[in-house]
Amino acid sequence: MSKVQEKKEALVKKLQQEMEIHGGLMKTSQLYELSMDYRKIRQFVSEGILERVKSGYYGMGFSIKSEETMVSELFPDGVLCLESALFYQGYLDTRPACWQIAVDKNTSKSRFKINYPPIQPYYAEPEILMLGAEELILGEGKMFVYGKERLVCDCLKFEEKLDREILQKMLYHYIRESQKDIQKLTEYAKIRRVTQKVQNRIGVWL
Repeated sequence: MSKVQEKKEALVKKLQQEMEIHGGLMKTSQLYELSMDYRKIRQFVSEGILERVKSGYYGMGFSIKSEETMVSELFPDGVLCLESALFYQGYLDTRPACWQIAVDKNTSKSRFKINYPPIQPYYAEPEILMLGAEELILGEGKMFVYGKERLVCDCLKFEEKLDREILQKMLYHYIRESQKDIQKLTEYAKIRRVTQKVQNRIGVWL
């Protein structure tokens, strides 16, 4: 084996180790730290050693992972919201085709310029992004999802973005929840400015 080949194999092995540490996804800047330049990255992509996941991000074996794992690794700082959250909270039987994720409004828009998996971001004020968020095991990773009380408030706040039948089904099931926190719901409704909607739509049943 030539020295060039030995050097290449050593680099590939180092890449595999670093990819494992970073969850199978690395930034271009992190690859540069391994003494890789742009030409080397392009070469490895053309040879199928690396795969370009999105602008500025590369992976090894990333494309064969489940959508759930991809989402949890690409957006660990996001929170599943609206229909995506409805599914994971048990209010929908089928997972929506598009992943709806709430993120800090200061997040770079370029993060979402990917073809797969399909992502629909919702930009939130930093101080309310994690309000009512709960940790969720998603694929091989972890992510956050809005809890039921926050979800009720957001679905009422953005009801024009939801199918009427989905909204009614969610409210119907929440009213019949044995474990619901009315105090928390009232608190979140005030913060999300939907107190009147909560009182009008479900208050009489609580």
